[in-house]
Amino acid sequence: MYEYAIAWEWLAFAARWFHVITAIAWIGSSFYFIALDLGLVKRPHLPPGAYGEEWQVHGGGFYHIQKYLVAPAQMPEHLTWFKYESYFTWLSGFLMLCIVYYGGADLFLIDRHVLDISAPVAILISLASLAVGWIVYDLLCKSPLGKNTWGLMVVLYAVIVFMGWGYTQLFTGRAAFLHLGAFTATIMSANVFMIIIPNQKIVVADLIAGRTPDAKYGAIAKQRSLHNNYLTLPVIFFMLSNHYPLAFGTAYNWVIAALVFLMGVTIRHWFNTTHARKGRPTWTWIVTLILFILIMWLSTVPKVLTGEKDAQAVAPAFQQFAGDRHFPAVKQLVGTRCSMCHAAEPVYEGLARPPNNVILETDAEIAAHAREIYIQAGRSHAMPPGNVTDITSDERKLLVAWFESAVEGKQE
Repeated sequence: MYEYAIAWEWLAFAARWFHVITAIAWIGSSFYFIALDLGLVKRPHLPPGAYGEEWQVHGGGFYHIQKYLVAPAQMPEHLTWFKYESYFTWLSGFLMLCIVYYGGADLFLIDRHVLDISAPVAILISLASLAVGWIVYDLLCKSPLGKNTWGLMVVLYAVIVFMGWGYTQLFTGRAAFLHLGAFTATIMSANVFMIIIPNQKIVVADLIAGRTPDAKYGAIAKQRSLHNNYLTLPVIFFMLSNHYPLAFGTAYNWVIAALVFLMGVTIRHWFNTTHARKGRPTWTWIVTLILFILIMWLSTVPKVLTGEKDAQAVAPAFQQFAGDRHFPAVKQLVGTRCSMCHAAEPVYEGLARPPNNVILETDAEIAAHAREIYIQAGRSHAMPPGNVTDITSDERKLLVAWFESAVEGKQE
């Protein structure tokens, strides 16, 4: 059964790779069409119904693009629909959520010092939050408030901030950030699947049937597309955040998340304004820099102010690793080869905090990271980096024997 950890690690890698590929496709096409839409120019010679046009050059060729607010008088034989990039980005992201956070709920999803719940309950809360989030968002958009685009965005921002805070009261900091990204990405992808594409299909069906399409469908899709525009950059941040504990590993992580959404707005505002040829609002970069400096400060606030708790007890899910006969030797090995970096106060030159915020000083900490130690330092030579602490082959074999012995013991 210990080979399961290796296979699971590769499965997670494959899902992450797939997710990055699809996300590049979705975000790339989204950014392109936003820039194209904002850069359209109205000219006298445009065909009836055409809103604007744009000439572009790329890859040695010239492209002449025209946009119709509703549709042209005659439908072309072939239409290219941009939707599968969104669908597969969400599906691959959800697959990663299942593999990493649902499959490893005791380690990555649940923090029993935050909320002591079982893995099935935590997973149900996770799934429910994504579904309820979309329902609340959609109802707000369809309410009278939805007619006020900017007023709606302020309310939606308040909802997102509340969800960010709420996730930190339920899960680990890492899982909270990941879920906030998933919550936002679910809204974005559902916008495409539930609103934008269906509305476009209604317009196409009307044209084919010889009816005049209702312009409201385009207006609704435009509003949802605007939301996706401003939510994209924060989602990317949360996708990357699980590699940076300074972002999620503090009691102020939900405040950091709230500021990230504001940075997404200021950055996108600069690009949107620039693409629309309405100037270059440099103030947006000044605001973004100030927000980022504030985030940096919040990430380094001393623990005495953050109220972080020190966990000494070994959680039930990891007791087989602390109770294994190899554990005393492993603890000594970790203390010798790993503690210079993976300590609350690292002594290795240039490290202010332990890498990935992984501390390996107590029995509970070592046992909780047994699988990572096994993969990173036992079955592979990823740790220590460059083998700076001269860990030997026999010591790596000890780490392998410890993990596999504990796993086999659990199965008996």
